[in-house]
Amino acid sequence: MCIGVPAKVITLEEQRALVDVMGSKMYVGILFVPDVKADDYVLLHAGQAMTIIDEAYANESLEEWRNVLNVKHGPVF
Repeated sequence: MCIGVPAKVITLEEQRALVDVMGSKMYVGILFVPDVKADDYVLLHAGQAMTIIDEAYANESLEEWRNVLNVKHGPVF
């Protein structure tokens, strides 16, 4: 099973993008999403953007991630 984390694309640089994942910024590969643009949401796995997703799905998924993290480790946000 593959677990992906949603991220918002901030900027693009050749074969990578700067993304925001729940407030943390990092660079990820964009080889699998050649049509990605700034402000798109992507699903990340192992440092790669795997697919472009819509904002509603991204927000729903981020809320679930926050719920899981809060239950497992106590409040982190």
